Order: sequence, then C-alpha cells, then structure tokens
Amino acid sequence: MINILITDDNPNIRAGVKQIISEETDMKISGEAENGMQTLELLKNNKYDLLILDINLPDINGLEVLQNLKYSKYKIPVLILSVFPEEQFALKMIEAGAIGYLNKMDVSDNLIYAIKKVIAGEYYFKSTLPQDVTASIHKVIEKNRGE
Repeated sequence: MINILITDDNPNIRAGVKQIISEETDMKISGEAENGMQTLELLKNNKYDLLILDINLPDINGLEVLQNLKYSKYKIPVLILSVFPEEQFALKMIEAGAIGYLNKMDVSDNLIYAIKKVIAGEYYFKSTLPQDVTASIHKVIEKNRGE
C-alpha cells in the first residue's frame, strides 16, 4: 500500500485528490496538511511513501518545505501539484528536490500515472514542455542522480 501525505491549503483540492486516489487499491491518503508547518510535523511523526505538495501555502511555501526536506533526515519522494504553469516552475521545483510536477488542471487525467512514476523513482513532468525547459530539467536530473 502506498501511503500518501497531501499538502494543499484548499480543502476542495485535497478532497478531489482523495477521491481520485480512493479508486486505487494500492494507494491511500494517510495524511493531510493545509500548510507547510503541518506537513513537516506530520513527516516527523509518521511514515509516508509520497508527499503531494502544493507550492502556494499560507505559512511556508512548497519550495521552503522542499528545502527543509533536503537537509533533514526525512527522505520522501515529492510530487508538486500546483496551479502554476510547468514552464515557469517545474525546473525550479525539481532543482529543489521534487521528482515530479503536475499542474492541477491535469490531475484527473494524470495524477495516478504521475504517482506511479514518482514512486518508481522516475521523474514526472509534462512531456509537452518547451525543449529548452525539458533540456534544463534533464540536466538537473542527471546532476541529482550523480550526487
């Protein structure tokens, strides 16, 4: 069973993600947070296999959560789920330690696929990103694998 922590300040987004995941027999939402501090606290006290993380949070943002995770003992794959366009933020989030980036507009079609890729240790981002962004992401991925 894949135990997932979701962090989003919008309860409707969390409910929608829970609904999509509830149809899967091998995954479940085991924790929910509405801000970054709650996320870090839940990670400190519980075991999760995946963190689905929004960028825009009311206290510390998703980037700051990623930075905290990078320098902590909590190693967890992170899938960013955001309204911000991939063209502007995917590279930055992957540089910060996320291994997936999914736009909220694509959740119903791609969430389960993205989760499966990230859990398998593969990077996930939209394949239709501009070539220069994709090339930059691949450079970061290679650098991360070398560390």
